[in-house]
Amino acid sequence: MSKSGSDDESAMIRSQDNQPLLSSSTCAAPSGAPFFCSARYNLALLSCFGISVAYALRVNLSVALVAMVNDTESIPKVTNSAFLCPMGSDPSRTLPGHGKGHHYRWNSKEQGLLLGAFFYGYIITQVPGGYLAGRVGSKLPMGLGIGLTALLSLVTPIAASFGLPCIFAVRFLQGLGEGVTFPSMHAMWSHWAPPFERSRLMTISYVGTNLGTVVSLPLSGILAEYWGWPSIFYVFGCIGLVWMVLWFIFAWETPEQHPSISIREQDYIADCIGDIAPPGWGQGANIPWISIFTSLRLWAIIVAHFCYNWTFYTLLTMLPTYMDSVLHFNIKQNGLLSALPYLLGWLMTVTGGQLADLTIERNILSVTNTRKVFTALGMVLPAVFLVAVTFGGCDHVLAVTFLALSNGIGGLCGSGFSINHLDIAPGYAGLLLGITNTFATIPGFVGPALARYLTPNNLLQEWRTVFCIAAGIDVFGALFFSIFGSGKVQSWAVDEDAPRPHVH
Repeated sequence: MSKSGSDDESAMIRSQDNQPLLSSSTCAAPSGAPFFCSARYNLALLSCFGISVAYALRVNLSVALVAMVNDTESIPKVTNSAFLCPMGSDPSRTLPGHGKGHHYRWNSKEQGLLLGAFFYGYIITQVPGGYLAGRVGSKLPMGLGIGLTALLSLVTPIAASFGLPCIFAVRFLQGLGEGVTFPSMHAMWSHWAPPFERSRLMTISYVGTNLGTVVSLPLSGILAEYWGWPSIFYVFGCIGLVWMVLWFIFAWETPEQHPSISIREQDYIADCIGDIAPPGWGQGANIPWISIFTSLRLWAIIVAHFCYNWTFYTLLTMLPTYMDSVLHFNIKQNGLLSALPYLLGWLMTVTGGQLADLTIERNILSVTNTRKVFTALGMVLPAVFLVAVTFGGCDHVLAVTFLALSNGIGGLCGSGFSINHLDIAPGYAGLLLGITNTFATIPGFVGPALARYLTPNNLLQEWRTVFCIAAGIDVFGALFFSIFGSGKVQSWAVDEDAPRPHVH
């Protein structure tokens, strides 16, 4: 690259906080590359479906466990009415394991261990998944990862019949399979997402985390009620295998490989992404490991991701238990009401993506400040509502409302730290997400285990401690990212020798 070209690129990086990535005139979508029915938005919808399936396979055990476990021995022996909610008059409510399917006598700690089993496997394949996606592409690991998880879902009821260690092993293997999902998808978006559409496309894609939860929780409750808890694993396993087939047929690694993308759309994506092109490490370039792990900007994402996931995973795995053991909803009500927070999260995530891109495109806020504002709103406000949950006592309406607001507003983080990897190092986005998600997976098995340990009697006072800890961690993460986060492309993420495509 010429010295003049290098100086121009350095100037772009230095000024990026005020002029986001590229000028809107250079990177505005032409008439031949509209949002709707475009290859990039079709990819967003297909990946949203896939991530929905992935999350359905991840969380279905949370509802199924309520029906699987005959926990009459764990009914609180404390009779202080100040900390217990009334049972109600529904006779089926006193039998949490009613319905078809074998019932197991797993105590509270064993259930917490089982809920965390997925994450023990999930944490292992994060960095390898991002590395593999960068080296050989994202399509294969993404498809096979979710396909393996779906296949293992089909054998979960059989594994449970062999005892706790066997079903623990199946959940562990499912975690291994799903661990490559988000790093692979992040790596794929580095080729497909133009800067001014980054928040929109990625929030549509990743809103599948909420959509999958919204669908799977109530559907799991209905399946458990009428066909027994084994049907939960059979239904979602089959759906996962169907998605895998669709993915391998309709997903393409890059716009250049897509057989039916329009020339205008392909040129538009190439022009927008070209000036911040991935550095080509998939073709053998060295990875700047030391620069990556000593980057304060990356550690800001790591801390925020860890803190956000502490609350997210605590609710994801323990909310059905809270609904069952504290508020005493029956299995159908449990699944439906547990899904409401994620329905609001789905709406807030998509809305936040639109607002974030408009904020950047119209120069209302810099990329850095946009990421910080959306992260702060998505972590501090949910912390407030989470603390409010247990102070609402046994008021079911207040409890569900506060839980919905807490998780729903958290969806704004989808336009904050969640996609910040692509801001600071587009070419290493998949690898960076693998790194941050490795740390952020720790709450997946520590959080539920701690929650189970702190709630032996399922009392409101015990759950108040769990929620207050989660809220405090959330606020700390927001503060850390607000101080150290950035939206600038980092110097170690730029390959000065990489060819740049011609901008029309």
